[in-house]
Amino acid sequence: MATTVAGALAGTALVIAPTSAGAAPAVDVLLAEVYGGGGNSGASLTNDFIEVANKGSAAIAVDGWSVQYLPAAPKPTSQWQVTPLTGAVAPGGRYLIGEAKGTGGTLALPAPDATGAINMSGTGGTVALVRGTTALTCLTAADCLADARMVDVVGYGDAVVREGTPATGAANAASVARTAALADTDDNGADFAAGAPTPINARGQGPVDPGPGPDPEPTNARIHDIQGTTRLSPKNGARVTGVPGVVTGIRAFGNSRGFWFQDTLADDDPRTSEGVFVLTGGVTPAVAVGDAVKVTGKVEEFYPGGANIGGQSLTQLTGATWAIEASGQALPAPVPLDAATVPDAYVPSGTPSIEALALEPGKYALDLYESLEGQLTRVADTRVVGPSTSFGELWVTVEPTRNPTAQGGTVYSGYDAQNGGRLKVSSLIPFAQEPFPKADVGDTLTGVTTGPLTYDNFGGYTLAATTLGKVAKGGLTPESTRDQKRTELAVATYNVENLSPKDDQAKFDRLAKGIVTNLATPDVVALEEIQDNTGPTNDGVVAADQTLDKLVAAIKAAGGPTYSWRSIEPVDGKDGGQPGGNIRNAFLFDATRVEFVDRPGGGSTTAVGVRKDWLGRAQLTQSPGRVAPADAAWENSRKPLAAEFRFRGKTVFVVANHFASKGGDQALDSRFQPPTRSSEVQRVAQAKVLRGFVDELLGVDPRANLVVLGDLNDFAFSPTLNTLTAGGALRTMVNTLPANERWGYVFNGNSQMLDHILTSPRVTRFEYDIVHVNAAFADQASDHDPQILRVHPSTGSDFLDCLEQLWEELTDRS
Repeated sequence: MATTVAGALAGTALVIAPTSAGAAPAVDVLLAEVYGGGGNSGASLTNDFIEVANKGSAAIAVDGWSVQYLPAAPKPTSQWQVTPLTGAVAPGGRYLIGEAKGTGGTLALPAPDATGAINMSGTGGTVALVRGTTALTCLTAADCLADARMVDVVGYGDAVVREGTPATGAANAASVARTAALADTDDNGADFAAGAPTPINARGQGPVDPGPGPDPEPTNARIHDIQGTTRLSPKNGARVTGVPGVVTGIRAFGNSRGFWFQDTLADDDPRTSEGVFVLTGGVTPAVAVGDAVKVTGKVEEFYPGGANIGGQSLTQLTGATWAIEASGQALPAPVPLDAATVPDAYVPSGTPSIEALALEPGKYALDLYESLEGQLTRVADTRVVGPSTSFGELWVTVEPTRNPTAQGGTVYSGYDAQNGGRLKVSSLIPFAQEPFPKADVGDTLTGVTTGPLTYDNFGGYTLAATTLGKVAKGGLTPESTRDQKRTELAVATYNVENLSPKDDQAKFDRLAKGIVTNLATPDVVALEEIQDNTGPTNDGVVAADQTLDKLVAAIKAAGGPTYSWRSIEPVDGKDGGQPGGNIRNAFLFDATRVEFVDRPGGGSTTAVGVRKDWLGRAQLTQSPGRVAPADAAWENSRKPLAAEFRFRGKTVFVVANHFASKGGDQALDSRFQPPTRSSEVQRVAQAKVLRGFVDELLGVDPRANLVVLGDLNDFAFSPTLNTLTAGGALRTMVNTLPANERWGYVFNGNSQMLDHILTSPRVTRFEYDIVHVNAAFADQASDHDPQILRVHPSTGSDFLDCLEQLWEELTDRS
């Protein structure tokens, strides 16, 4: 006999909560969302509602309980209004209480699990979850929180009765809701945030849009009919019923819970996937892998992260109900993903959008992945090309011979070299049951990893593993560069990733060890992402002396020199980065080896210039100084910091940079091909401004020793770098390395270059090294690898440079 599962309680243990007045609170059940604007002007929903959640592992009975409401500023005559509850709240589930209906709005609540008639305020009030149905009598926070019947309380707006501070932001179009983690710190202001109301009932159903008329009757369909032969379902927006399949995977966490199921009777069209995802929202579906089900629901195309970012869509079923017809069924064989099955070509191009194109899974890698969306896939003995993260994910390649790096990654060498064998692996296995493995680039995910193929906006196509292989270490260890010679000036660049005194001492110690041991104490270190003394606290502070002094102290404690430092404070809030952090560029330098030429006048809004000294050589008008800080190219971005150094009697100019980020660019796997690189416009503008400064300096003295370095947030083959190097004005050091060594950052499994060192033509005697200590490893002090240039600065004369080189070689031998 088929069993229709409409709720989420089937097969779960039931905990009967005690009802005595002195009973301890059922801490796993708590108020999750409160909305009082239903039916008001500007509201989409017709009704107020209260939502309860169970974050525990057992169902909690709420028979004899109630939710109660009190106005925000109660008078002595105010009374609590009561809505009784019945039934239970499933583990990981929600329980929806519908309240008063207004005269506006168009969206009805999903079928409530309990119904009341409380007319709640849209902007302020108190809601309590109570053991019992007798109205509370307390009118102050202290009295109410002392009542043993109180399970949970939420005060919003200007509510007098509340836990800690009240939740803010409630309005006719906004509820207050706990975060996905359902944190309960006993401070409503910290635990709740305002946002669009999202009522979910015990069945995992959301609001019902009546549309222009009655819904048409659902039609019978199979999964391949739903998926179709393009990226968009031919049944998008339609309701389907009797869709058969076997459950292959369950997502039981977060607000996008649900299950994948797959048809065991495939058609003969390789373009049509046989699997699809059923979304149940915040409720864990009551199904098991191996259940044979028939599903009824609405077909929807969902764009992870929003349609405006340009990613692929996911075809899914929403508002679903299902019948379990059998359990313990065999699963369909997973499709292998390997070098033999994944095409070399990545994606069709030349159209504004590839969504309407018929899939060609035998020709394009992205088409293959799309043709398997929702379907069981597997990889075996795959090399890790992107380290594991705190979010429980890593990247592998199923094409191990395509563009390998010397360290075991996959190098991104051009806009048309996307490396289609990259695949993200996440896990559907609870971490408490099987912790996600810690993996570095070059390790191997051994054995077979199996699961449905899905897509998200944080890495693209993803194998959501139900069976996860084991990590075999590849032996990669952090690198160290050699010491500079007495006659070599060592200049390094290091993005230290939002460093502030609020970071743990361990981060400072890790960075210090990297500078002392792995970089061998460079003479000059250009630092990016130095935050102010209060870090991300947005309090108007811009000084960063405490940040830099703490790093200098850590370097000394690690056995390094006592570095001096120079920087210029930005204007508060004008240089981008983490809000409140006021990131900027800075220089560390070893004054026992190199002299910093201090020249006054530099400031946050003052532009550095170039002038001739009495010998006709170039010098900066201020040192340190900022390059064209008022230019529109630097809006909400870091301004370059120029400085003048003296090393063994020779002047060396160094410009530290941190160009605008790539935020807003479409991903390589975008549905728009080629993807739009919208952020590139600002970086090219920045490169033009910086190039203007370079040309000014070299125009005054073509023999100048100039080093331009930092996080340029772009690739060696990009228009940004081409702007800087056009005509031979600057030379990109990374291009002096073998092709498989040209990387210092790993993103979505691609080893790539964002940080750079460039030099002027007179710098001809050098050695360049990218020191891999972070990007390839799960354990990182920063997400960037540092780089170092050891250089013999030019005298400006070929003859004297030659003599100096001969003398240095003789003295080095002796």
